[in-house]
Parts: sequence; C-alpha cells; structure tokens
Amino acid sequence: MSVQTAAAATSHFRRGWVYVLTLALVTINYMDRSALGIVAQSVRGEFKLSPVEMGYLFSSFLWTYTLCILPIGILLDRFSARNINAIGITLWSLAMAATAGVWSFASLIVVRMVMGAGEATSIPSCGRIVREWMPAQERGVANVVWSAGSFVGPALGAVVTASIASAWGWRAAFIVLGALGFVWLACNLFWFDRPEKVSWLSPEERKKILAERSAGSPDEIGMHGKPGVVLELLRSPPQWGAMIAQASGIYTLYLLLFWMPSYLQDTKHLTIMKTGLYTAIPWAIAVPVSIAIGILSDRLLKNDTLLAGGRRAVVVACILLSAVVVFVPFTDNTTLILTLFALSLSGVNAMISLNLSLVTDLVHRASDVGKAISLTILSGNLCGLLAPIVTGYVVSGLGSYDWALWIAGILLIIGALALGTMTRSVILPTAAPRAA
Repeated sequence: MSVQTAAAATSHFRRGWVYVLTLALVTINYMDRSALGIVAQSVRGEFKLSPVEMGYLFSSFLWTYTLCILPIGILLDRFSARNINAIGITLWSLAMAATAGVWSFASLIVVRMVMGAGEATSIPSCGRIVREWMPAQERGVANVVWSAGSFVGPALGAVVTASIASAWGWRAAFIVLGALGFVWLACNLFWFDRPEKVSWLSPEERKKILAERSAGSPDEIGMHGKPGVVLELLRSPPQWGAMIAQASGIYTLYLLLFWMPSYLQDTKHLTIMKTGLYTAIPWAIAVPVSIAIGILSDRLLKNDTLLAGGRRAVVVACILLSAVVVFVPFTDNTTLILTLFALSLSGVNAMISLNLSLVTDLVHRASDVGKAISLTILSGNLCGLLAPIVTGYVVSGLGSYDWALWIAGILLIIGALALGTMTRSVILPTAAPRAA
C-alpha cells in the first residue's frame, strides 16, 4: 500500500475515535460498578454484613439502574446521546466518590442506588451511537468493541482497586475511580456529537456513514420516535426472544462480576491483591476472544441476511459457550477454574453485544432503535439484579457456590432456546403502523 493510499484510508476511518470513546465510557462504567466486589471482604468486615446482606448491597445498584433503563431509551430517541451521557456520568461519578464517605449499610445502599441511576445512560446510548455512526456491516464489531469495556473495566478495575485499597484503604479507591468519570466527561463535551455535526470527519467518511448506516432501509436518524411504540415492541415475539436471551446472559455476567472475587477468596484463601490479579485474568482474556467473534459475525453477513436476523446463529453459539461455567464446581484446579471463567465470560460478552446488534438489525425503523435496545437491556437487568441476591442466599444456605453456577447454566440454555426459536422475523418493519 502506498503512503498516499494509507493516509487516505486513515482519514476515512476517523469514526474509529468513536470506538475509543464508547469503549472508554463502558470501561469506566464497569470499573466503578465492579469495585465493590474487589473490596467486598473489607466492607463486609467493617460493617459486619452477612452474605445475604452483601447480596442485597451488590444488587441495590441494579434497582435504580433497571428502573431508569426504559425511560433512558425513550429519551435517546428524542435527545442526543452526547447530552444524556454527560448527565449520567456526572451523576454516577459523584456517587462513586461519595461512597468513600459512607458510615452504614443504609448509606452504602443509597450511594449505590444513585450510582445505578447514573450508569443507566451509558449502555443504551452506546447502542444508539453505533446506529448513528457505523455502517450497518460494522455494527457487530462496533457493539463488541464498546461492550468489551464491560470486561476491560473489571479486569483493569480489579488491579487498580486492589492496588489502591492495599496501599490506602478501600475508601481511597472510590475517590480515584470517581475522578476518572470527569476526564471522560470533558472529552465527550468538547469532541463528540452526531456525524452530521462534527467538524473532524472527512466529507468522504461522512458520506459513507450516512449512506450505509441503515443497510438500504429508510434512514430515519434524527426523527423522533413515539413512546407508544413500546407496546408494539412488547407484542413482537422476536423482541421477547432477544429479551429472554439477554436476561440469561446478564444474570451470568452479574453473578461473576459481583461474586467471583469472593468465590476466589473463600475457596482459594487469597489476599486482596491476589484476588484482584486472579479476578482480572478471565476478564482480560475475554476481551480479544469476544472481539474476534464480533468481527467474524460481521464478515459472515451480507445486507440481506443481516436485516433478516442472520446474526442469530452466532449469538446462540455464544450463549452455549457461556454455559461452560457449570463445570467450575467439578474441579479444584485454579488454572482450570480461571480458564472456564474466561471462556464463559468470552461467550457472555460476545452474546450480550451481538444480541443488541441482532435487535438493531431486526428493528428497521431507526427512530425506535433506542426503545428496542432499552427493552432488551431492561429484561437483562430485571433478571440480573436477582443474581447477587440469589447467590447470597445460596451461599448462606448451602455454604457453597455450586448451585449458584448451575442456576446460571440452566438460564443460559433457556436463553439459547428462546433466541433460536423466536427471532426468525422482523421486530419492527419499516412500514409498520405506529402506535399513538
């Protein structure tokens, strides 16, 4: 390739900075939400909490997160992701820093709930940003890249949180992590907007994005959707198939996000620093594996199969890969345990992001993508918020994590069956009648 050709290719992929921005957003999001799991034993000891109380504490973040998901989706179909993200990251970063000043179990619950409300903005907005910014055949890899932040975050956060907590105590870790959000906020406000508005895109790349982001269906980006379409979505079997699959994946994600550090400490008797390092390994391995799966899913698709749900088979395969978590209780070998966690998390990350891509593929009306994505995320988090609580009761009642992992595996099989059988038609066709 000549120097001029290489320079031209680079200038025509400035949207790569949007990949970086969304990845950074989700990475900070998950660094913050996973930090409590790393210092759980310290918090549990200071406030004299039982496993059941820890389960509710882990889950409390998701109570407000889940309540806010659908309203955020409706807002995203009317207002810019740039502004909604600015409000969200400000709120959750302030709550994160405020965690350093908690004095009781109740105050911990309150800051976690505020944090959950703020973090509800980032995942739906990333789905919306991909729909606005990426040619249709890049959706899979674009969604996997930002979704990889949900694994880069816990991997990086485990090491950072453990290091700060070991040196200065667990409260200091929350101050440092809270400050990171404001760095991202500045980048968002000064640099990001819709592709039609930013000045740093080349004319050729802007033209490519606008021409190809809807894969031949009418481009309705910028048009306002109607809230009543939510009822239309809920009457669609393919929407329910995607929602059930998402629920199984998010349940497994939150089980491992919040309880894996405690599992390693309880079963392997690790220090907080070793817990951070061992926790980081599966999350870190999952990132390149899931991105490779996302690239493969895009390369296997053409516009006609993409808009008809051709991504379905890859998503089902990813759900089944996630289910290897059921084999963890059958081994005491630490290396094998971490390998199984890594494989399961690889499947979970690819499945969650590609399932959102599938929803985007099947909703042919761009003005309603935000609501469809938010419904899918909502279903996932309604199920996911139960994972920390159920696990707390299982560990408290049985003195073991075995059934906690087996429950996740059963749910994943159900999710694979639902997705494979229910997503064989369009969720919202272009010309469908609109709800009032």
